[in-house]
Amino acid sequence: MAAAPLVLQDVTLTLPSSAGPVAILRGVDLTVAAGEALAVVGPSGSGKSSLISVAAGLETPSGGRVLLFDTDLARLDEDGRARLRRGRAALVFQSFHLLPNMTAEENVAAPLELARRRGAGGEARLWMERLGLGARLGHYPHQLSGGEQQRVALARALAVRPVLLFADEPTGNLDSENGAMVADLLFDLVREAGAALVLVTHDERLAARADRTVRMQAGRIDMSLARAAE
Repeated sequence: MAAAPLVLQDVTLTLPSSAGPVAILRGVDLTVAAGEALAVVGPSGSGKSSLISVAAGLETPSGGRVLLFDTDLARLDEDGRARLRRGRAALVFQSFHLLPNMTAEENVAAPLELARRRGAGGEARLWMERLGLGARLGHYPHQLSGGEQQRVALARALAVRPVLLFADEPTGNLDSENGAMVADLLFDLVREAGAALVLVTHDERLAARADRTVRMQAGRIDMSLARAAE
């Protein structure tokens, strides 16, 4: 059996504020199995997005351990964490985060080039076509609709063929039609690749498509409300 790509052990995160320290994560324990699609749901401010930031090594926890690909992130600096993610972990955000001075094709090719993959341009075009964007290769982000931008972001994430994909409210800025299209592509392509998925969403219908759902409340995972797919 493949090793779990992500393990969180008693993870805490406390951030400063004008009113004093604020506990964002309060002793989170979580394991994501290889190939598992996990949905994380909960109200605004419950710590869902912070959980992804800590799990992906974008934010340093205040306590506990984060094991990404069996490596303790506390042992790595920022560059080391970036190298660990490269080619194995990818992220999709609600706000797309496309580079405005690059075309759609160049945005998708960029992480492939960073990972020194051969044929980055051809691979980028392949993924653009798979996501129905073959006619948008040379367009810049501002020339694309929201749904198209999110599909470019999804193509960029999946083109590296990650072992683990983090998706933070990937349909949150989309209308219902585009949201449904992106959701279908997300689940279909992740399962095709055999990648694990950590999906943060407020959409219960989207969460229901995952293999397992956990609910966050006040910085903790409420295991009494966890749900496994039938």
